[in-house]
Amino acid sequence: QLQLVKSGGGLEQSGGSLRLSCAASGFTVRNYGIGWFRQAPGKEREGVSCINDVGRTAYADSVKDRFTISRDHANNTVYLQMNTLKPEDTAVYYCAASRDISVLRLFRSWAQAQKYESWGQGTQVTVSS
Repeated sequence: QLQLVKSGGGLEQSGGSLRLSCAASGFTVRNYGIGWFRQAPGKEREGVSCINDVGRTAYADSVKDRFTISRDHANNTVYLQMNTLKPEDTAVYYCAASRDISVLRLFRSWAQAQKYESWGQGTQVTVSS
């Protein structure tokens, strides 16, 4: 199971930073592709970032150069460092795990939610202008 432990608070001003944590239990994150997704009200869930089993990363264009995904083997945790936050980053954020080959190889379909079989609970991130 994936447990999502939020750190840094859910409300931030525009230009600020937050870090989200996704702690895994029952499996080892380095054997999976771990993705971060977000869903804003009235919008579809979108892929934000992914880190595959060998540590390669991918980002949505909307967060590239602002967000960084990383992995801590000792704590079996994946992080999403979010810098230079914008109001349009406001959403519920989820982490998810996948063994799908397209995620492990970081094909463009890594951002498709249906490729992931385990999901953590969402956490609200609100960025005020």
